[in-house]
Amino acid sequence: MGLKNVSPPRKSASPSRIGKFELGRTLGEGTFAKVRFARNVETGEHVAVKVLDKEKILKHRMVEQIKREISTMKMVKHPNIVQLHEVLASKTKIYLVLEFVEGGELFGKIVKHGRLKESYARRYFQQLINAVDYCHSLGVYHRDLKPENLLLDSNGNLKVSDFGLSALPQQFRADGLLHTTCGTPNYVAPEVISNKGYDGAPADLWSCGVILYVLMAGFLPFEDSNIMNLYRKIFRAEFKVPSWFSPGVRKLLAQLLHPNPKKRITIPQILENEWFKKDYKPAKLHHEEDVVVGDVESIFNESGEHTGAGSSAKPGLINAFELISMSSGLDLSGLFEKQQEPVKQETRFTSMHSAKEIISKIEETAKPLGLDVQQKQNFKMKLRKSSSLGKSFLSISTEVFEVSPELYMVELRKSEGDTLEYRTFYKSLSSSLKDIIWSSDDDLLAT
Repeated sequence: MGLKNVSPPRKSASPSRIGKFELGRTLGEGTFAKVRFARNVETGEHVAVKVLDKEKILKHRMVEQIKREISTMKMVKHPNIVQLHEVLASKTKIYLVLEFVEGGELFGKIVKHGRLKESYARRYFQQLINAVDYCHSLGVYHRDLKPENLLLDSNGNLKVSDFGLSALPQQFRADGLLHTTCGTPNYVAPEVISNKGYDGAPADLWSCGVILYVLMAGFLPFEDSNIMNLYRKIFRAEFKVPSWFSPGVRKLLAQLLHPNPKKRITIPQILENEWFKKDYKPAKLHHEEDVVVGDVESIFNESGEHTGAGSSAKPGLINAFELISMSSGLDLSGLFEKQQEPVKQETRFTSMHSAKEIISKIEETAKPLGLDVQQKQNFKMKLRKSSSLGKSFLSISTEVFEVSPELYMVELRKSEGDTLEYRTFYKSLSSSLKDIIWSSDDDLLAT
């Protein structure tokens, strides 16, 4: 499977098609990429396509990070890691065709059910260690392990995703250490934020320890609204152990969340831990052919038709089947495949007000909630809420679709930030928008 050059979809095409893949609705969105559901028209297989904007990547000097992500995903073939199937490129976009994982984020399971039973937490932790052990054996360090980057398939098996911050062996300096501070603050090891260099293996295991704590407790071990206080707690490994934690998990967490990386437990030691070994099933590796995507360097030089953003006087149209499939109340997915409850990182409502009125109302109600408009074009809008330190705290995308001349559907989606913060924001926003909402498929409106 080589790197393929594809012509971008025509602006009038709906749904879009990239090569043999028919693109559907957006599953997730970040600063530099969108992830869209897609179907292989030749085989009918469902996949997820990560669409990256070359212009944004170049502007923000993210080329090396994207090359690293592709190079990493070419290497890793493991049942507990999301698989890369194919890489396509046009003049303006890069398309990573990935395994579609139906069950959504592990984070969503925690949000919905709270803390997990010890047996479930242990099973997910075992699968996480299987994946991390495999990556480390290849010299790959994830560096952004957190529940939002852990997906669940239809059988409840864990899949590690998002290798955008991963490190490869060639990134180590002469001292044998990594020197890039990255990751999500609450999950980052103390040595990572000390800016003195760190070993990727124990740093990943610290994050695994935080994840285990969250699975067992339903909340974070290290949390503070003041970033310096948060770092102080991390440096000292100051966390409270809930009363329901068994002695076995207490001991393992103390070894995982040790502030000194040289004294932190290693993967061989974890595999021999009595609590960990209960009902443990090692991963069965599938010896598949290596993924070949051609020269990664050439991805940013592929030719293709230029697709400008253009302008539109009307919001995008959405057909009846797309509308039904997006509604949790009218979910037809069970007719085709077994799925678990999707993770709520987006919410939708319908309105009989005009598209302009809806956008204006959202903009008007967002300001008192601390969100500023960053972009607004073609009935799409990006809202951003900053922390007291000026860093992005929450970023939300919204788009209005026309169902009929008198009915519109609005989709709100978290682009960046904490999912719990997004849900809290939406509860406030929904009450402010109640005069224009006709109906909603999201249960948050009822809470």
